[in-house]
Amino acid sequence: MADTLDLKASTDMLRTVSRSVIDQTDVLTDADLAIGDGDHGIGMRRGFEGALESLDATPPDSIENALKAVGTAILSKTGGAAGAIFGTLFRAGSKPLAGRDRLDGEGFAAFLETGLEAVLKRGGVTEGQKTMIDAIAPAARAARTSSGEGLPATVAAAAAASLEGVEATKNMIATTGKARSLGERSLGHPDPGAISVSLILKAMQDFTAKA
Repeated sequence: MADTLDLKASTDMLRTVSRSVIDQTDVLTDADLAIGDGDHGIGMRRGFEGALESLDATPPDSIENALKAVGTAILSKTGGAAGAIFGTLFRAGSKPLAGRDRLDGEGFAAFLETGLEAVLKRGGVTEGQKTMIDAIAPAARAARTSSGEGLPATVAAAAAASLEGVEATKNMIATTGKARSLGERSLGHPDPGAISVSLILKAMQDFTAKA
């Protein structure tokens, strides 16, 4: 288990993440059917299929550009609010990794923190509104707390915190997005965007644990 990942391993991790999201299309669709229009899974699949194509067509020359390529593909292929938000997460999150040739715990924490900041700015939402923010914000905090313990521990802490965030969204009433019209009927259902964050971080955790 390596404490850091080089460019090749980081790119392989993003491929693993992409395949994992694609494999979970039905899970995301079912979650979205409960409180939305059911298109979240298909949109995320398109975005991460595009990410795989991009990474394979033009192998990135830096970790920053690998993350940016994933974000750009999501932005252009996923569509809707999810495309904008998850594309922003990866594109903005890549910036702190400029000039770094390895991904470590500190860099991963910076990726989540910077991506979160950009998403908050773009989406105009805060924690507690039953969105992906409720998974990514606790993940970023947990990653920062664990960032000195090596990459696998940092990613594992972020993944665990995001899953707790998903569970927390079940007890929230949606006040933004498509689920807003449901009001209290959205109670008991987790947010699909938060589930997506959790799936992404779990795939990263599984990869870094074996690298």
